[in-house]
Amino acid sequence: MKKFLMAAVGGTLAGAVLTTQIAGPLIAQGAENNASVYQQLDLFGDVFERIRSQYVEQVEPAELIEAAINGMLTSLDPHSSYLPPEDAADMRVQTRGSFGGLGIEITQENGFVKVVSPMDGTPAEAAGIQSGDFITHVDGESLLGLTTDEAVDLMRGPVGSEIIITVVREGVDEPFDVSIIRDTIKLTAATVRAVGNTAVIRITTFNDQTYPNVADGFETVVEELGGIENLAGVVLDLRNNPGGLLTQAIAVSDAFLEEGEIVSTRGRNPEDTERVNAKPGDITGGKPLVVLINGGSASASEIVAGALKDHHRAIIVGTKSFGKGSVQTVMPLPGDGAMRLTTARYYTPSGRSIQALGVSPDIVVEQPHRDINAEAEEEDDTLFRSEADLRGSLDNDSLTEDEIKLIEEERAAAEEAAKLRDDDFQLSYAIDLIKGVSTIAMEDIR
Repeated sequence: MKKFLMAAVGGTLAGAVLTTQIAGPLIAQGAENNASVYQQLDLFGDVFERIRSQYVEQVEPAELIEAAINGMLTSLDPHSSYLPPEDAADMRVQTRGSFGGLGIEITQENGFVKVVSPMDGTPAEAAGIQSGDFITHVDGESLLGLTTDEAVDLMRGPVGSEIIITVVREGVDEPFDVSIIRDTIKLTAATVRAVGNTAVIRITTFNDQTYPNVADGFETVVEELGGIENLAGVVLDLRNNPGGLLTQAIAVSDAFLEEGEIVSTRGRNPEDTERVNAKPGDITGGKPLVVLINGGSASASEIVAGALKDHHRAIIVGTKSFGKGSVQTVMPLPGDGAMRLTTARYYTPSGRSIQALGVSPDIVVEQPHRDINAEAEEEDDTLFRSEADLRGSLDNDSLTEDEIKLIEEERAAAEEAAKLRDDDFQLSYAIDLIKGVSTIAMEDIR
């Protein structure tokens, strides 16, 4: 026992000595760091005063300080920034689903302004702006070197006014100008419609209305189909969705999962790690699910796609997503401004970060460009006639009238699907996939 006590005391003393020996240099290092910070702050104050007193033109001190704060934040990453009071108010309105502008989500890449995605039903989409476009000029003024917020400010203006943006697009040799009329952007976060017996859920953004729109719309479509038993499956369309609220991405993911982790966020300190798990209840009852993504699917969209993919709940179709795997926290500041600061990375249930990598589809399906010549050839195909068109052809006496009617209805549905294939090949592919999976499932039940 005495030996044990001695060992214990010896360990304690050794620990105390070790702690003291380490703490000494740490305290000194901390003091040096603080001294260095104060020296830098003194330097900042000196530069600030010299600008105020000696710059060639008089400047507003508040503008100088705001520019310094924004410069400090934007030096961290493309998504951290300072929001002056007006911008902070606009952002709060945007998360509620209505704001003014062109209807594009932008980011920065190597000092250039890059389009993440045009939003559905907006002037930018109508003007043909595409995900991946680079905007170099606004009304002849270069955007090179401007922050994202500064570029947004240049693109803002009165509703109904014209703006001319210069676009550089991959595959196009020369930059070209696009004229857009500014408008009030009113986003419907999500819409649900039936295509045949498949529910197509289109989510354009993740704001306060996203999950309520999904839940209400899905319930309406199920009623139209006569019950969940008549639903073949669901297509969740996240293409060109730039993201939004993390809470809404979690809610949408949870709607299709019975259990398991949805997402984890890891901040600077290990103790800040948070994990969110699904609650029991799949609104589809386990029906087949296909998720559509492309290069304009970012952030919250990637959380949803990543969660459903890792749990093997959905087949991911389309092209690789944008690859934004960071979480921004908006912090109110004195004077009604705000600071958008990157505070964490998020990880899919498998523990994988999609930062700069994106979510890879299980099946790569490109959206083909429309071919006018091919459309003309398809129109010529209508000149061909079938046996039934021939005068005096025999009737089919092996089928009842009800069976013939069913065949005609199936043919009409197939023709509608063909039209959709021309308009939106990726969506048509997803719906065909649902049909195939649901047919196999029905055969297994039989």
